[in-house]
Amino acid sequence: MEWENILPECVCSTSLLLITICVSAAYILRNRKRNFPPGPRGLPVVGYAPFLGDHFAETLRKMKLRYGPVMSIQLGMENWVVLNDFDSIYQGLVKQGDKFSGRPNNYVLNLVTEGKGIVFADYGKPWKHLRKFGLMTLRGFGVGKKSTEQNVIEEIPYLLEELTKNDNKPHDMKLTNAVSNIICRVTFGRRYEYDDEQFSTLTRIFREFFSEDNPDYKIFGILTAAPILRHFPVFRGALKRIMKECEEFLGVMRDIVKEHQVDFDKDDIRDFIDAFLVEMDKPDADKEIFNEVQLLQYVRDLFEAGSGTTSSTLAWAILAFVNYPECQDKIADEIEKTIGNSGSLSMKHRDQMNYTCAFIQEIMRYNPILPTALIHRTTQKATIHGYTLPENTPVIPNIWAVHHDPDLFENPGDFRPERFLDGEGKFVKSSHVIPFSVGPRHCLGEQLARIEVFVFLTGIVQKLKVLPDPANPPPPLSSGTLALLSTYEPPEYRVLFENR
Repeated sequence: MEWENILPECVCSTSLLLITICVSAAYILRNRKRNFPPGPRGLPVVGYAPFLGDHFAETLRKMKLRYGPVMSIQLGMENWVVLNDFDSIYQGLVKQGDKFSGRPNNYVLNLVTEGKGIVFADYGKPWKHLRKFGLMTLRGFGVGKKSTEQNVIEEIPYLLEELTKNDNKPHDMKLTNAVSNIICRVTFGRRYEYDDEQFSTLTRIFREFFSEDNPDYKIFGILTAAPILRHFPVFRGALKRIMKECEEFLGVMRDIVKEHQVDFDKDDIRDFIDAFLVEMDKPDADKEIFNEVQLLQYVRDLFEAGSGTTSSTLAWAILAFVNYPECQDKIADEIEKTIGNSGSLSMKHRDQMNYTCAFIQEIMRYNPILPTALIHRTTQKATIHGYTLPENTPVIPNIWAVHHDPDLFENPGDFRPERFLDGEGKFVKSSHVIPFSVGPRHCLGEQLARIEVFVFLTGIVQKLKVLPDPANPPPPLSSGTLALLSTYEPPEYRVLFENR
């Protein structure tokens, strides 16, 4: 009886696999156009994915030596183009921004986002309106203004209290809580206690999904590149779990939006959600752009983008402190000379803190959180470096390759903040450090992230000394791994925090 149940499924899976391989091979051969960038073809169904190793972006960077700065790679059933140096990224994303700013019509991403929101939505009229609305609304609620700095300053005591607790909770969770509260103030109009039920659910799901120990996270990247794999058991199960977590996450967002709708007052706009509700209620509102599904996905994008990049950057910075204690000492000395042990640092102090600015820029160069940015797509036929890219070609801007280009940065594998100081010790901003990407789709929250990193980092160093845990030696700063199309997170590590 057992074999009677198993055999049909095995035969079905085998048949599906054979059909998929044949269709994949034919599709790839048909779609590799003339004058297309060179690159490896890979295997049927999965393409080159099995050969990318533990560091997707670094593998692509090394392949530049063979195939050049503009190359192609087969991922799933499509040929993707990789922009592997600064010039090709600038020529594509900036000089031809309209042609390179699309997002792939991807089954898995559409399943998660419903084609809405701001991060993965395709380039076009709705996206342009939503981005403009987002920029104006976030600016109105203080992003890039003094009020945002004040929100971060007010959060620092809560973070310091958590970091100095001997409760065995990972410090990266505490960093995520503090950073998430800043975007919550802007988006939801309030800060949360770290043990609040709604807040804990949001941060738990967010952290679990992006954890290096979560196999579903890596599988999600593979599914994004090769959606056809969703038909096979391992991938089908992972996608089912991912969708369950997405629905739980959106459920909390729905509750927050409903709370806003209950006591909504168009004459008292408290936050981003209220501002969006105003647009929805206008008689001439474009319902394709301003609707409740769009609001939920937009708010989720803001929460995830506003929590992840900054908290991960801070986690990398703390790992740098225990690997290079002299960096922490120099920042502490700069803080002492600028305002001492009392008072609060803000963005107005940056000009007096040259080494601190150099350290932050080196962290963002050395370990960018999105090494391959987010997937782009050509919206029309395009030409770059003499190659022809058909409409709907997926494009990977390899920011990691730029940040580790020896033609731009001497000994790029060395962590050295001094590379961004001139002969007089003044900070030199580099146009080749592009952790937030470039062009029309560069990160909407760049200003907020830069404020958070500077103010949180200096707030920690002003009051606390970060020390290695003798029982758990820290991993090197170069120890990160990068799955296919994912974020670059630091490995788990432990440190000690002592009051200065």
